[in-house]
Amino acid sequence: MSESFVAAVVQDCAVVFDRAATVDKAVRLIGEAAKQDARLIVFPEAFVSGYPKGLDFGARVGVRKEKGRDVFATYFESAIEVPGAETQAIGAAAHAAGAHVVIGVIERGGATLYCTILFFSPEGELLGKHRKLMPTAMERLIWGFGDGSTMPVFDTPLGRLGAVICWENYMPLMRTAMYAKNIQLYCAPTADDRDSWGPSMIHVALEGRCYVISACQYLTRGDCPDDYEAIQGNDPDTILMRGGSCIVSPLGQMLLEPQFDGPGIFTHEIDMGEIARAKYDLDVTGHYARADVFQLYVNERPMNAVINSLGEDADPFKIEEGAES
Repeated sequence: MSESFVAAVVQDCAVVFDRAATVDKAVRLIGEAAKQDARLIVFPEAFVSGYPKGLDFGARVGVRKEKGRDVFATYFESAIEVPGAETQAIGAAAHAAGAHVVIGVIERGGATLYCTILFFSPEGELLGKHRKLMPTAMERLIWGFGDGSTMPVFDTPLGRLGAVICWENYMPLMRTAMYAKNIQLYCAPTADDRDSWGPSMIHVALEGRCYVISACQYLTRGDCPDDYEAIQGNDPDTILMRGGSCIVSPLGQMLLEPQFDGPGIFTHEIDMGEIARAKYDLDVTGHYARADVFQLYVNERPMNAVINSLGEDADPFKIEEGAES
């Protein structure tokens, strides 16, 4: 495990609803972060190809407008297949940068969209993905629900790397499941740009005794298409997401204060030796746990809607190798 390295958060936005242009932008930003010696590069939630802040997709209780269906079709078209040509391009950029890359994408899974985080190695390999378990509020109209089969923590040369997306960070049991996997580099891609987000990240770092690396988009109305009907209005200077990206140490120190002044790539050195020092007096799934009182069951099986049985004795929870999960 590396003792120290530079981590970078990318605070920027998609070329909204433009898959190819957004991937090109991501590739460029990975290269720029590499010039700052970053070995871990973290992008925001839904970077490819956009977090549709302010849109309603024509939905009211009991009513869906035709124009809203058109907007969703555009959004669907801008999503990516995993794996696919776009993941190959991002992987190649990670390889060129010699860095681990963690990036939020909108993933097509059949006819459903998922808010997904992808993990790439410095060799350009797609290590895996995490699909958001619990879309928040209106997100549930446009995104499907992930399941426990995509909650990875990867053992990398930098440390144990994983991600929890936006308000998943307010799910105590999910945090506990990640702590039990000994997550050390806890990435928190988000679309939450409120003042309360930074203190939440401090809490997670203190609770998990891990580094928390959070990236949020900086998005203006001018970054969106002309027909983007955001509730915030059409002034191109209107800020739809104001950032707030930050990095927190395992003892809750803001190493990178929340950034609200515009887009950028922000870095800080990570000292992995701090994690053992922090866990000396708190390990919430280890010496500070009370398994005789509290236990958590986590279902990490793929929960497919259709399971094709091969016979009477087939296990209903066994998914054939290579099946979609």
